[in-house]
Amino acid sequence: MRRRTLLAGLACLAAGPALAASDGLPRRGRRLHADDFRHGLDQWVLEAEKPAKVVVQGGVLDIDTPAGLTLWFRPELIGPVMIEYQAQAVSAGGPNDRVSDLNAFWMARDAGGGSPLATPRTGAFADYDTLKTYYVGQGGNANTSTRFRRYVGRPGERPLLPQHDHAAADEMLVPNRWQTVRLIADGGLIQYWNDELKLFELNDAEPYTRGWFGLRTTLSHLRVRRFRVYALAR
Repeated sequence: MRRRTLLAGLACLAAGPALAASDGLPRRGRRLHADDFRHGLDQWVLEAEKPAKVVVQGGVLDIDTPAGLTLWFRPELIGPVMIEYQAQAVSAGGPNDRVSDLNAFWMARDAGGGSPLATPRTGAFADYDTLKTYYVGQGGNANTSTRFRRYVGRPGERPLLPQHDHAAADEMLVPNRWQTVRLIADGGLIQYWNDELKLFELNDAEPYTRGWFGLRTTLSHLRVRRFRVYALAR
């Protein structure tokens, strides 16, 4: 059965003030940023562990990579915001067509408070442990797990609570189908939506309220289109 609401509190934040849960998708307001992928990748910074094919054509960003890769969106995002895009996991017989790892960092900053773009990384997953950020890996481990983490900026630590480790079939990727992703950072209310399904909701008493967005994957072939960032309506 689909999870319409998943409430989770991190143990380290349990003493913080209670925040109201949201049963529906927050309403988007003014559009802040957009990329229709028709004018190159000037708005993005690439970090790739191994040589990868990353191109834009016909309004679609195509990422074909044999190893870890992160594409950072250059502008800093200041909440409350909704990040929205459509993504497709390609299965067409290519060497990297694994249908896996539609992942994202959002509201990310280095542990010291600076931009992650100021400290280039190799694209290897462990390099991002020093971020303070929210992270979801949807369809990870060859499309067998979907996980939410709240990074705390310390090497070797990627906190994962049991309730943030999912294996339900309807929370994985569907090959060759466009799926709409929405990331919410609304003060202490943090959400991850896939199509109309809310996979994760966190009430964070010490929220990350500003930072950068990074599209993340590894050993996969993804397509992305219609990238938007909206302020949330009040």
